[in-house]
Amino acid sequence: MSQVLDPPPPTRASAQAGSATAPGPAGADHDLAALAARHGLSVSGARPSLPQYVRQLWARRHFIGAFSTAKLTAQYSQAKLGQVWQVMTPLLNAAVYYFIFGMLMNTSRGVEDFVPFLVTGVFVWTFTQSSIMAGTRAISGNLGLVRALHFPRAALPVSFCLQQLQQLLFSMAALVVILLAFGVPPAPSWVLAVPALVLQFLFNAGVAMVMARVGSKIPDMAQLMPFLLRTWMYASGVMFSIHHMTGPDSGLPSWVGTALQLNPAVVYIDLMRFALIDSFAGSQLPPHVWALAVGWALVAGIGGFIYFWKAEETYGRG
Repeated sequence: MSQVLDPPPPTRASAQAGSATAPGPAGADHDLAALAARHGLSVSGARPSLPQYVRQLWARRHFIGAFSTAKLTAQYSQAKLGQVWQVMTPLLNAAVYYFIFGMLMNTSRGVEDFVPFLVTGVFVWTFTQSSIMAGTRAISGNLGLVRALHFPRAALPVSFCLQQLQQLLFSMAALVVILLAFGVPPAPSWVLAVPALVLQFLFNAGVAMVMARVGSKIPDMAQLMPFLLRTWMYASGVMFSIHHMTGPDSGLPSWVGTALQLNPAVVYIDLMRFALIDSFAGSQLPPHVWALAVGWALVAGIGGFIYFWKAEETYGRG
């Protein structure tokens, strides 16, 4: 006769031992993490560390250069005049501003070499304006590329800023012709345009990365930016001299002139005017102008890069 033996009831010690070895949800996660680490696996799309992110971006420098050049070439590919519009667009803007502000509103009063003064301001401002506008759409306007390929997303706003820098260099060739035509002789100070443009590029890239992150979350920001940038332009002395407009005879409080001179767009525009136009004297520059230029470039460049990097894993999702 066979007998069925019932298993003895578990004791408290055995129950505790069993619960300690049973793989619960937390234990399962720990085991999976250990297994992934043992085989060198990592979370897909996870944000890399900041130094690693910088190295990844530097490794894609050739892609950034080629992408910016391709975008610049394709920008006017459908137009009959082609790349001529790279120079004609800012020149036509300068002509319109000269007619409205220089002739109708007479803001040229008291400004020597007003045409070179105006054209320099328009070209330098257009560099900042176009970089920020392109940066705002860098992620939201390239979702297909962002979702299809794995690369540091900062490459997009940086490449758009590089594209605008290349376009500015074409415009600078026309600016040199204008300077010579209006009797502004070449001078050693023209060399100062190089560090001024480098600092402005760093500033533009930083702001573009900030706006790229904001634009990726708020698509309507791209529609709002033209109004914000137009307001900023009118406060940046593109068409008039802030030095003359805020002088002792202007009737404005002194803090207004100080606030306008601290405007980063004013700093970079005035530096370019000082470098290229002989009649634009150092007395018209804001105090400590090079320190301001370096400070704005570092604050915007480093701060914007870190701000963009912190949301790296969210771009293209949702």
